[in-house]
Amino acid sequence: MAGKLYIIPTPIGNLEDITLRALRLLKEVDFILAEDTRQTNKLLNHFEIKKSLRPFHKFNEHKTVHKVVEDLQTGQQAALVSDAGTPAISDPGYLVVKEALNQQIEIECLPGATAFVPALVLSGLPNDKFCFEGFLPQKKGRQKRLKQLASETRTMVFYESPYRIVKALQQMAEHFGSDRQASVSREITKMFEETVRGTLTELTTHFEEHPPKGEFVMVVEGAGE
Repeated sequence: MAGKLYIIPTPIGNLEDITLRALRLLKEVDFILAEDTRQTNKLLNHFEIKKSLRPFHKFNEHKTVHKVVEDLQTGQQAALVSDAGTPAISDPGYLVVKEALNQQIEIECLPGATAFVPALVLSGLPNDKFCFEGFLPQKKGRQKRLKQLASETRTMVFYESPYRIVKALQQMAEHFGSDRQASVSREITKMFEETVRGTLTELTTHFEEHPPKGEFVMVVEGAGE
């Protein structure tokens, strides 16, 4: 009888955001696939959970996915976690989910923390329809993608590194228009959580004057129809 794969979101900052069901399953599964075992160990130690961890990240997932599926086929149960948030959302996870489904292994994805939802709600921009872009290409294809998105009418959501946030705002102002409304949230659920709203030009100026630190979510107004 085949086992089961649980996709378990972990807190993006505040450890109180993990669900009771997530904690129960982390205790019950045979092993945990972790993006960074050191980071996951911090979470497990906080909740006094001792469990076998296997590294599963973008650099080894192609090599290890078949072994994971083989173990699930023997009846073992596994949990997949990323460092923070929901696995497979701008994090590893898609590959093992796809392969498990191909082998008719049961998968269950728990609801839980993800950074872009609170950032979208806090932005004050229309959220009845939106598109999630995740991380823009760092180099090749970046300008092309921004040019394509210039005519997108839905609210757009992006993840960005603190090292590229100013550059991203400048490039968006160039392609979308300097007066396009946007919102930038950082360190969601953490001590220094902050959301700054304004035009792309105003936000560029703000982060040039206040060096960006932390994890960022950018929410940008869609083009007028």
